[in-house]
Amino acid sequence: MIQTNFPLTNYNTFRLPAVAERYLALTDLQQLTDPAFQRAPALVLGGGSNLLLLEQVPGLTVHVQLGGVAPVAAGAFPAPGRRPAAGWHRLPPVVVRVGAGVDWNQFVRFTLDRGWYGLENLTLIPGTVGAAPVQNIGAYGAEVAERIEAVHVWEYGVGPRTLLPDDCEFGYRDSRFKSEPGRFLITAVDLRLNGDHTLKTSYGAIQTELDRLNVQQPTPETVALAVTNIRRSKLPDWFFLGNSGSFFKNPVVPLAVYEKLRATYPELPAYPVDAAQVKLPAGWLIDRAGLKGVRHGAVGAYQRQALVMVNYGGASGREVLAFSEHVQAVVHEQFGITLEREVRLLGKTA
Repeated sequence: MIQTNFPLTNYNTFRLPAVAERYLALTDLQQLTDPAFQRAPALVLGGGSNLLLLEQVPGLTVHVQLGGVAPVAAGAFPAPGRRPAAGWHRLPPVVVRVGAGVDWNQFVRFTLDRGWYGLENLTLIPGTVGAAPVQNIGAYGAEVAERIEAVHVWEYGVGPRTLLPDDCEFGYRDSRFKSEPGRFLITAVDLRLNGDHTLKTSYGAIQTELDRLNVQQPTPETVALAVTNIRRSKLPDWFFLGNSGSFFKNPVVPLAVYEKLRATYPELPAYPVDAAQVKLPAGWLIDRAGLKGVRHGAVGAYQRQALVMVNYGGASGREVLAFSEHVQAVVHEQFGITLEREVRLLGKTA
């Protein structure tokens, strides 16, 4: 049933006041046969974790609540608590189909409890499984695209389709779903776990945290624990302090640009992308520009992680947008680098 003038304040992790002109909860694939799905809605909403909403969202908002987790191949689920003491990196692969409305972090914990590995670096990322391919979510050297076997979609005006990884055109925090908005609604994702698996512990502070935990031989579970500890120490819980996680993308720049910046800022970190490009941490640039912990009214850059814009209470989407543009301007003035928003901007002001 479509509801009108539906409040979205509790459906976005920034906790920004916004109202959907029309709202529909999508709980069953049969709903997609309605003539309304011959064209794209104004907003497809998952966990609301990557959105910057302005006060009014015109048109139809579809809130995807499609559930279900099951192995693609026939067979029963392994029992919870399966934690191989050795040989985990040689476990046979399993492909799992997950409904688009399933909470991402709960699903990652679910896989770890069953000895299905490959998503340990992506723990504690807010949002839903259906949103993960859109943004090609990533953290600590891993991206979800590395584990995607297929994405099941509803193509507006066409019907159900299954897209393979090459069809999805994945890039850094990018995908075909992002570059072709209004074409597909993701209904489920097939993820390939276990198999040829190598732990990623060299990115960020993972190894430092493992050392602190006195972990000599890391496992997927201990890597997930390290990532959880790091994220909780740096990122605010959106339930108490509204935010969307990382607000800006880490910029990718030519090696020559990095070398020029390093002459002035020798401590500037960088992560190789290829022979000609490196990725710079946006949080470091914002911090070095003197903006970490800075607050304009009800909005600010989080004091523990400058990459996170936070709503201290009562902020509007317009105010968050204005502060983020201030951050972009200051960083560009100091470093000559233009930060790109990772969050989606949607709606209009009253």
